[in-house]
Amino acid sequence: MSEGTVQIFINDKEVTAPKGAMVIEVTDQLDVDVPRFCYHKKLSVAANCRMCMVEVENAPKPLPACATPVMEGMKVYTKSPLALNAQQGTMEFLLINHPLDCPVCDQGGECELQDIAMGYGNSVSRYTERKRVVPDKELGPLVSTDMTRCIHCTRCVRFGTEIAGISELGATGRGEFMEIGTYVEKSLSSELSGNVIDVCPVGALNAKPSRMSARAWEMVQSASVMPHDSVGSNVYLHTLRNQVMRVVPRENDEINETWISDRDRFSYEGLNASDRATQVMLKTDQGWQATDWDTSLTHVADKLKQYQVNDIGVLAAPHSTLEELYLLQKVFRQLGVNNIDHRTQQLDFIDQNAMPLFPYLGQTIKSIEENNSVFLVGSNIRLEQPMLAHRIRKANAIGCEVVSLNSQEFDFHFARHYTWNLAPQQWLQALAEIAKCADSIDKLPAELRNIVDAVNISTDAQQIYDLLNNSQQSSVMLGAIAEGHPQASALRALSDFIAQATGSNFGMLAQSGNTVGAWLSGVLPHRFSAGEINP
Repeated sequence: MSEGTVQIFINDKEVTAPKGAMVIEVTDQLDVDVPRFCYHKKLSVAANCRMCMVEVENAPKPLPACATPVMEGMKVYTKSPLALNAQQGTMEFLLINHPLDCPVCDQGGECELQDIAMGYGNSVSRYTERKRVVPDKELGPLVSTDMTRCIHCTRCVRFGTEIAGISELGATGRGEFMEIGTYVEKSLSSELSGNVIDVCPVGALNAKPSRMSARAWEMVQSASVMPHDSVGSNVYLHTLRNQVMRVVPRENDEINETWISDRDRFSYEGLNASDRATQVMLKTDQGWQATDWDTSLTHVADKLKQYQVNDIGVLAAPHSTLEELYLLQKVFRQLGVNNIDHRTQQLDFIDQNAMPLFPYLGQTIKSIEENNSVFLVGSNIRLEQPMLAHRIRKANAIGCEVVSLNSQEFDFHFARHYTWNLAPQQWLQALAEIAKCADSIDKLPAELRNIVDAVNISTDAQQIYDLLNNSQQSSVMLGAIAEGHPQASALRALSDFIAQATGSNFGMLAQSGNTVGAWLSGVLPHRFSAGEINP
């Protein structure tokens, strides 16, 4: 037994547990069933549902497994008469006011209350008084409510405070008069708000777009990855009769943990939009006309024959699949066309020959949490990459200091050590000032060295450099706004230099889901597939 572990007994079975772990964490690792409602492994412990009561030897009464730390020699019983009686009593209290909505509840078939009631509830209630009724809340276009079903687990409240970073939901009142709401009847505005649907153990919070549209057991579940940003959040698509009915997170601690952004969760509605193109269209003098593939491909071929190869340009969406991107550039390379690109948001291409094989974050997504300082350059990261912003927020919560260089004050959900807001045309000078703090500016190219030599180091620049340089682990991240800057190549070079001088990770926050695939497949004028240089 190491110093960081203790020996305990779970249902008379001796096990080794990490010191300080809660009983429920140990039972979960052992696949020992302990019912719970308020406990969630990604949220703080609330211990307010009292469903996870277990018997602990020499304790005067049952204890909540989620809030009871393990101790050397502890003996825990999860199915003893005392534990079962406490669990069944709690279940009976929870069902007193819960409506019998299972036949019409969206949560039916995947409801934690439904499952646990089958195991720990009575078939007949002793309660004959009136049930509590709570008015529903209007939380906006994405989340529907049926607050009479709420069991006051406060998962949604803790999610907003601890994960989303916005205390939009809260509790008012006490006891059975307690209500969950937004205080002043406002809607949810967080870009992660849809996750309250997943954490809710009952049918109090549901997805409004898919409400009353399908039962859980009717849908087919397929694993997928979302294309809206370069994070690639892991999800499950739930389909019914070949139509996507909803999107839910697929747990992956290395990427998106158990969360997804609202953009990833609800964008599937665009698949069924009335104005979506569902067949081949050909533009004529009368506007867009439906046609067939043979006609359209013949038309494209005839049009291409009318132009020289240097007069033809090809633009590809960087969220297309790798196969689509590769085949597109392959077809046009065979025709001799090199004007192929996917960088539709970029203005400055001076440094494209010096770019790496593909834009890279410079570290794993999970390791962002280990940073002591982060320098954001030209990025509204909460909007651009919600799940990366979540990782920065987690790092910030345990001491990571975040500084940013932007043109305006963005509504970040993490504290910033310093915010440097300047007009975009001043960004190059600001980065030059930070770079000048280093002792190795002679390594810069001549053009950049001349820019750096011409500036004076400001107090702001020195503070940012010292913060990065004195951090055990730090990162410099170049965002989408900087990538679209007219001097983007110089900003990239100086940001990379600052990262090297301070021992920081340098990362470029690629905007689309398959930007890396577009670079690797050769959807670029100066490179073929796999990074081969186009002479």
